[in-house]
Amino acid sequence: LNKPEWYLTQVLMWIGNHAKFLDDKIQPILDKAGSSVNAGLEFSRALVMLILEKLAADIPCLLYDDALFCHLVDEILLFERELYSVHGYLSSFPSCMHILSEESCFQRWLTVEKKFALQKMDSMLSSEAAWVSQYKDITDVDEMKVPDCAETFMTLLLVITDRYKNLPTASRKLQFLGLQKELVDDFRIRLTQVMKEETRASLGFRYCAILNAVNYIATVLADWADNV
Repeated sequence: LNKPEWYLTQVLMWIGNHAKFLDDKIQPILDKAGSSVNAGLEFSRALVMLILEKLAADIPCLLYDDALFCHLVDEILLFERELYSVHGYLSSFPSCMHILSEESCFQRWLTVEKKFALQKMDSMLSSEAAWVSQYKDITDVDEMKVPDCAETFMTLLLVITDRYKNLPTASRKLQFLGLQKELVDDFRIRLTQVMKEETRASLGFRYCAILNAVNYIATVLADWADNV
């Protein structure tokens, strides 16, 4: 259960290793018979169906082990990325994202994603470098004077988007968007709490850093507004 990469990687190797044989030897036979079947894609589809059976059996056994479940989700996302980008798998075919979209599994994924995101926010705001810009010594890069915590937070949101963007239904994507909105609001509250501690020194270093963080986040969210 703790090594889903074993069978996921094996399947990718089988697909890659058989591609030339299927294209050179099997596809001409299908073409000659007037079939519209793509041998390579059908081979991939059949192997993915095996993975779906395996996942359906494994997921109930690790659903409430955060570490194992997160590892499985990470490996599935890596597998899917390679399956589509390298092997040309079709979005209309069955995929692992359909398994992750099933209610019990999906709700667990959301819960775990939120838990780890909040932990990440705790660590980024308690870091000594939280209010310092990574690029403070490079003036042409650091026009917005973005503190490290704000940049890390927006990267966190971007990574979450990247993880859920290939979900098969808009309703599931919207649930993840709801999580991101919760995180933005949580971060806003945290910034407000820190700001209240700094009101006596409103021209102080940290107070200015908070204003820069808010400006940066608002700017990036506005840039993302065109991303459906």
